[in-house]
Amino acid sequence: MIIAIIIITSLISIMAFSNPKLLSQLQFNAYAIKNHKQGWRFFTYGLVHAGWGHLAINMFVFWSFGKIVFLIYQFHFGKLGILYFLLLYVGGIMFSVLFDYGRHKNDQWYNAVGASGAVAAVVFASIILYPLGGVYLFFIPIEIPSPIFGILYLVYSAYMARRGRDNIGHDAHFWGSVYGVVLTVALKPQLFLDFIHQLKDLF
Repeated sequence: MIIAIIIITSLISIMAFSNPKLLSQLQFNAYAIKNHKQGWRFFTYGLVHAGWGHLAINMFVFWSFGKIVFLIYQFHFGKLGILYFLLLYVGGIMFSVLFDYGRHKNDQWYNAVGASGAVAAVVFASIILYPLGGVYLFFIPIEIPSPIFGILYLVYSAYMARRGRDNIGHDAHFWGSVYGVVLTVALKPQLFLDFIHQLKDLF
């Protein structure tokens, strides 16, 4: 499933790189959603990206953290684990832009793209499920513990959102993170207690 999501997202993103009309039809635009009833934009913006780097980072992070989330979801929820994982990813796409929708629904010039909200949901679900995990980045030769990576991820997102110089929905990172934690804990509250115990072992 993770590979399928990566392939579909990558193919559509690559197509949109050279097709401005496709990008315009899929990107998040709160004004178009409100005034032109284009509700699909709540989801399709997660299929297009601002560039190769944006796409590569999102898909790499999703692949790195998604594997453990998918496996643990299946372990705890059985066959429902697949459905819950889809709910985590797709729900993360929509929930992460609800704040931007409220703030920009009268601004026809505000656009955002990228699966960052869904990826953030997966990242923080992973941190709750397995805080002892970690990730390697291209330019850092050591493993970064998941909780530390999560904090750095949010700091970077807040910085980029404040700059506001690109077409990436950085605010979605924060709300996607919230969604990932809340959904995972809501599905099985015991997981939060397990997280606390594992965190003690880490520090």
